[in-house]
This record gives sequence, structure tokens and C-alpha cells, in this order.
Amino acid sequence: MTPISRSGAGRRSFATLVCGALAAGGLAAAGVATLEPGAASASSHREAPLISGQPQYDNTDVYAFVSPDHPDSTTIIANWIPFEDPAGGPNFFTFADDAQYDLHIDNNGDAQGDLLIRYTFKTHTKNKKTFLYNTGAVTSLNDPDLNITQTYDIDLVKLHDQKVMSSTKIADDVPVAPSNVGKASMPDYNTLRKQAIYKLSSGAQTFAGQADDPFFLDLRVFDLLYGGNLSEVGRDTLKGYNVNSIALQVPTKMITESSHQPVVGIWSTTQRRNAQGYYSQVSRLGNPLVNEVVNPIGDKDKFNASAPWDDAQFLKNVTNPELPKLIEGIYKIKAPAEPRNDLVDVFLKGVKGLNQPPNGRPSEELRLNTSIKPTASPKRLGVLDGDNAGFPNGRRLTDDVIDASLQVVEGELVGSKNDLGDAVDKNDKKFGHSFPYLANPTAGSRGKLAKGTSGGNDVRNQLGDALQPAGVSGSSDTPLIAASAGAGAIGVLLIGGALMWWRRMRGRAY
Repeated sequence: MTPISRSGAGRRSFATLVCGALAAGGLAAAGVATLEPGAASASSHREAPLISGQPQYDNTDVYAFVSPDHPDSTTIIANWIPFEDPAGGPNFFTFADDAQYDLHIDNNGDAQGDLLIRYTFKTHTKNKKTFLYNTGAVTSLNDPDLNITQTYDIDLVKLHDQKVMSSTKIADDVPVAPSNVGKASMPDYNTLRKQAIYKLSSGAQTFAGQADDPFFLDLRVFDLLYGGNLSEVGRDTLKGYNVNSIALQVPTKMITESSHQPVVGIWSTTQRRNAQGYYSQVSRLGNPLVNEVVNPIGDKDKFNASAPWDDAQFLKNVTNPELPKLIEGIYKIKAPAEPRNDLVDVFLKGVKGLNQPPNGRPSEELRLNTSIKPTASPKRLGVLDGDNAGFPNGRRLTDDVIDASLQVVEGELVGSKNDLGDAVDKNDKKFGHSFPYLANPTAGSRGKLAKGTSGGNDVRNQLGDALQPAGVSGSSDTPLIAASAGAGAIGVLLIGGALMWWRRMRGRAY
């Protein structure tokens, strides 16, 4: 193993409708949006026809920000597998063994990756003769009761003009935080999360595993435009769902070209191995919402298989976008004049004087100026509200990218001032103050406890308490055994009575 050490709302209501349309625009093939886990799901994450059928390879969001507690470092977070139902067992959620999960960094603005950080995963099964993900309560990542585990390697590849200059394995056999099955299976999930945070010899930190989906938005546009009368608004559609996350925190000097050129472009891709053993790119993501609502259906799969240096082929989708025309046609709000060079600046070049690299080639990347220090009180609209440390200068977990993107698309930067939004302004769970910052995943046992049980006991004791007659005290297993035996005896009597009744019925003439 590579040396690593463990660390241990009028206008607002209308805005909601429009913004839901923005976020869900790429879902022609996805179906109906859901309200809670357990129903048929659709998400802006599922942005292209082909990838919507391959959730293990579907990267949902990318975040990049200067680490608030370590401002000399940069944190990159990329998520995969949209709409993970917490109780989706017995085959819970794993990274694919036949995929390369890549983080790309362009540190000179030429639209080509200069650094590639590759995560590859391997699944391990202790006991193949059981259907269980875990065979008992799991208290650590190396617990023998954790039947299905994953580990991963990280390779750092340095490139020049897309030619590999060097490749170095910087970590191997790092454990993945498991899916949060529930309180009985994982009584202290936070301990498992902490054990999955690893420090590399370079001073970087890495984490891979399940997390609460940090994206917050209302996607219920499919129910006849929010109930047909705006009766369904302001609800976080992703509440209660999880994702699989990769998080990496690195010293900023490792990813920037120099202190004089602190802007980096970041995107993620997934490559899947085919039957011949070759890898092909099946998913790509930089800025949020681009492939969802900027690219038409005919370009979505092509975008997922493309690279930033070829983005000139998608330029018309940005300069002549469809969404403002749809809003004008339906709601009579005049669309900004075309060509939309303001959108080109934000999404393809970076904002001049903020996160636009010198002599940059227009391309779709999430651009971050790493020299801008974190703010003590981040504003959810980021740059639009004067907070230059936020979106579209990178993307923090707390940034309301739906509201910000909609306001920009409707012309905020060209004089069409607006206050549009979806009435979902923050995530349902609070984010952490230290790496990996993500909220812990929702547990599979998130529902109400059975009658007679209490949340402070383990499952065995809960069952004992539930079956124990009122007034009986003590911690002995005797009441549980006696109640079980009594129930068994009653069952025998019921079965015997049924057999006697069946025999009598056979002797009747009807």
C-alpha cells in the first residue's frame, strides 16, 4: 500500500415554476419527478438519454472551492448515481469496478487537461453464500460483518497536449465508506465516515463513499407545471436521497500553474470498459445544468462523450439558447437579445477579472480562482450577491446554482434584473465544517420505529421491550424467549385447528 495515514416567494411563485422547468429541461426521457424516495424517480442529474440507464457511471454534480478551514488547499467533490433510495437493498450502492472515475484540471486555460486524477474501484465479498450486505452490526470498515466492501486506487496523470508525461499511483487499497443501511446495521455511521477519510503523503485528503445528495432544488414541474396552479412549490425534490461521492482536498499549489495564474478549470468524466477491454467516455460534467437545458436532446449524448477542447461544436446552444424563448412564449417575459455573449462569458470563458484565465480557449469547465479566499458568511447567490468566492467562481456546496443560473439566463448580466428562484434556498441537511464537508447519507431505517420500541435501544432489545408484558423489568432475554415460544405454540394450535377444519370440509358434499 502507498504510505497513507488515517485521520481519524407573486414573482417568487412564478419563479419557482420557471426554475423547475430550467432544472428539468433535459428529462424528456426520464419520466415523472418524484416527491419522496420509493416512487419512480427522475432528476436533472439524468441529463442525457444513454446515461440515464447507467446510474453507476452517471456523474451528477461537480463542486470546487477553496477549503474554508484550510484556505491554502482546494476541495473538489464529484458525485455519481442519482436518486439512491436509502433502503435500496439488498444490493446497495457501489462504484463500478469496470469504470474510471476521473477528475480533470486545466491550469492554463487551453481547454485541455493538464492533470488527471483517476479513481478506480474494486469490490470485495467475504461470504457469497448469503444475500446480506452485512451479516451483523458494523462498527468499523474492517468489521467481518461488513460483507460487501470496496477499495480504490488513485493515479495522478500529468499531461501535455493530451499526451501522458507521467503517471503515479498516489494511493491504493483505500477503503470506501459503505451505504448507510440503517441503525441496526450501522449503529454509529459517523465513525465509519471518519474512518474513510485518508491523508496522503502529499498532504492531500481523500474520501469516497455514500453521502446525502448536496444538490437542492424543486423538480416537480412534471405534475402539470407544479399542480397546474402553482400549488406544489418550494419542496426539495432531492431530500432523502443519497449519492456516491468522491472528495479530494489538495494543496492548491499542486494544481495551479503558478501563483501568477491561480485560475483552474475543473470537470469530471466517467469512462466505462467495454467487452474488448477498451475504455470509452460515457459521462461528463463541469458547470451544473449545461447538458440538461442548454444542449438539445440531439447533442446530449455527444456532449457526454466529448472533451472541452471540442466545445466549439456546441457554441450555438449557448449563444442562441432555447430556454429563454420557451419562457417568453409561455409567460410573455421577453427573452434577452441574441447572441447571448453574456452566457458565453459565464459558462465558456469565465468572468473577466474574476475567474477568466489569460488567453483562455472557450470551453465548458467549472472555473475557480484559487486566490480568492473563502468568506466567513457565504451568500447563496455567490457572485450575483457580491460574494466572489461562490458560484460561478467554482461551486460551493451551499451555492444556490438553480436561482443564480436562472437569473443569468433571464438576463441579469445584461440589464434584465430579476429575482427568480425555485423557493428552495438550502439543503435539507447541514454540511460539515471540515473535509469532506458533505452531510452523512440518510439511513435506510429512516422511518418511524415500530410501536413499543425506542430509538435508544438496539434492535434485539427493542424487540424484547415490545414483546415484554407491561410492568416486567430487567435486561434478561427470558421474556423475549418466552414470548417467542408462546407465539410459536399459538401458531401450532392455529395450524392444527385449520387442518381439522379442512378435513371436515373435505367430507362435505359441497
